[in-house]
Amino acid sequence: MSEEKKQNRMTTAAGAPVADNQNSQTAGSRGPALIQDFHLLEKLAHFNRERIPERIVHAKGAGAHGYFEVTNDEISKYTKADFLSEKGKRTDMFIRFSTVAGELGSADTVRDPRGFSVKFYTEEGNYDLVGNNTPIFFIRDAIKFPDFIHTQKRNPKTGLKDPNMVWDFWSLSPESLHQVTYLHGDRGIPATLRHMNGYGSHTYKWVNADGEAFWIKYHFVSDQGVKNLDPELADKTAGENPDYHREDLYNAIEQGDYPSWTLYVQIIPYEDYKTYKWDLFDVTKTVSQEDYPRIEVGRMVLNRNPENHFAEVEQAAFAPGQFVPGIEASPDKMLQGRIFSYADAHRYRLGVNHHQIPINQPINGVNNYQRDGYMRVDGNSGDAPNYEPNSVNGPTEDRTTKIKPFDVEGEADSVAYDSEDHYTQAGDLYRLMSPEEKTRLVENLADHMRPVESDEIKLRQIKHFYNADPEWGNRVAEALGLSVPSGVN
Repeated sequence: MSEEKKQNRMTTAAGAPVADNQNSQTAGSRGPALIQDFHLLEKLAHFNRERIPERIVHAKGAGAHGYFEVTNDEISKYTKADFLSEKGKRTDMFIRFSTVAGELGSADTVRDPRGFSVKFYTEEGNYDLVGNNTPIFFIRDAIKFPDFIHTQKRNPKTGLKDPNMVWDFWSLSPESLHQVTYLHGDRGIPATLRHMNGYGSHTYKWVNADGEAFWIKYHFVSDQGVKNLDPELADKTAGENPDYHREDLYNAIEQGDYPSWTLYVQIIPYEDYKTYKWDLFDVTKTVSQEDYPRIEVGRMVLNRNPENHFAEVEQAAFAPGQFVPGIEASPDKMLQGRIFSYADAHRYRLGVNHHQIPINQPINGVNNYQRDGYMRVDGNSGDAPNYEPNSVNGPTEDRTTKIKPFDVEGEADSVAYDSEDHYTQAGDLYRLMSPEEKTRLVENLADHMRPVESDEIKLRQIKHFYNADPEWGNRVAEALGLSVPSGVN
């Protein structure tokens, strides 16, 4: 290898060459991810420690307390999760809404996905459903997440937001097209936090009392309806009241106008993952409601504001790996990475004992062998044993709560998803839009892309629009004063 190539070779922090920076190592094409993938773990762990002390992502947020009530007596057929066991059962919960890319003092009304994270305080421990207001995401492998977020943050040279970085990454990551389309459509700027839906985004697994498994998609549908902001009004509001969404949510609850959402799920038979037309574990894809209709589960109501914003909203820690019996992970590569990354971020930002912070405490208590560490503020379990197994009556496992076994196959390798069709669903979304919605989408995309200095980047992205729908690609090109190159595919 020449010296020039060696100098330009990507390496780990220890200087070892990186063989694949696009695909994490998994057991076969469906995963799950392997803990031996040192580059993945190093990359995610370093990313979590890049800022002090605000969240790396979702820094600006608002939150509220409330309850979730089951409205469907049939849900226990699909999951043994206790908090979903019977109609009328209520569970206290806390929710945190957030923007993704902005810093702690950023404006609420920017074009950005919104975090939609719910903590259920169940009798079997906390269950965190950490989603967004979109049913999809920009990437489908966690190994790309630090790079993606870097493009949404500030240019390391100028300290400014940089559309060149944004569109360079998106145009080189065609799997982002579906979410890019959603983001630049009307729902890219919600009118308020109360007037947007929420989604689990990933596919999850439910297991019932008989050991039967089902794949699940979560949909929180706003009972207030979906309303969005015109971009010009959003920009004006950002300058006049950057905390508009936070203020609106607080005032609505304070005045007794309690916002609510109805939770629906799509229930997918377990074996269907082998034959369904889309990979159920690819978070850049949706699952058709015609194929798997939504079933009502319950209703979430927000009826109490935090007593202290910092103690509750800022110190709330949500982790996608915090499940309860009856709810489990899927082989979704993005979810597998988030299971590590989110909890690791909390250990860094809030400390290893962040579960002792009141907003994060489970209602059923904690009984384990984890001791010491920064900010241990309880009795540190007194004189109870700190090892297991033991013969002094320490806590033991509950084998009935083991996950349902699942098959893995294939060679351990950095493996991409099988499907490279990034255009069909994005094109379908475009074609579902009314003529007025299409016009606004094209205008929003052109406005965002216009400052990009490189025509090469613009044309590379326009090719993706064209491949999804030729009319769409031509319209964006025309708005930017460019021509779609011949032979596009």
